[in-house]
Amino acid sequence: MRVLSIANHKGGVGKSATAHALGVALAATGLRVLLIDTDPQASLTQACGLGLELDRSLADVMGGSQPGRYQLREILHQIDDGLYIAPADIALSAVELGLASRMGREYVFRRALLPVMDSFDLVLIDCPPSLGLLTVGALAASNAVLVPSQPQVVDLRGLSLFIDTLDTIRDEINPALELMGILITFYDSRLTHHQAAVEAIRNAGLPVLPVAIGRSVRVAEAAGSGQSVVTYEPSNKRAEEYLQLSEVLKQWLKTSEQQD
Repeated sequence: MRVLSIANHKGGVGKSATAHALGVALAATGLRVLLIDTDPQASLTQACGLGLELDRSLADVMGGSQPGRYQLREILHQIDDGLYIAPADIALSAVELGLASRMGREYVFRRALLPVMDSFDLVLIDCPPSLGLLTVGALAASNAVLVPSQPQVVDLRGLSLFIDTLDTIRDEINPALELMGILITFYDSRLTHHQAAVEAIRNAGLPVLPVAIGRSVRVAEAAGSGQSVVTYEPSNKRAEEYLQLSEVLKQWLKTSEQQD
């Protein structure tokens, strides 16, 4: 099983849409995929068609200052063939506060994943827009991180600071964590400042993925209907781009397996 976090401390960059689309696309190829929503705002949970009135959520697994009452497998919801989600709710906010006083807090998430190690090929973690303990715990449990970012030159410093944080986590907590790359989202190739921003990111030495995701109202419409754009409107350009991105991810999975 491989674990990929989709993270950026900046909000509104398409983390949830990316996690959802990749999960749907990869499960359709026969992979067993688990989505984990670690954001108290629960955007991914709602986009997968689940309401916020849940009997159990990730908060009941993580616990807080004390261990949670359930194992991860006990809170999972099946979304489609081969695709499951561990949902989030607002209770995760209290969990993060509680974790601050817990021994080994950085590894709580990693331990929670152990019982499902043999049940899935890939875990996709949708991280909250922060560098709090929920994000740190997700990165501590991950093999790699994908960083969505809008093409704005003014965001480059924030992106660089996030990459520095990844270096710290690699040095202090998870030496095996790799940066899969920067995923450019809401991209419009006709805009000069978008082109300039992507060039600036490359010039900063950051690995930009070969696929960029453009802007479309269909992505938000799909989420509102409890679907990914991949199934909501398969002919949409954004759906095609996410399918291309899923191929990049499949190649990463293949390479990772060969390295074991």
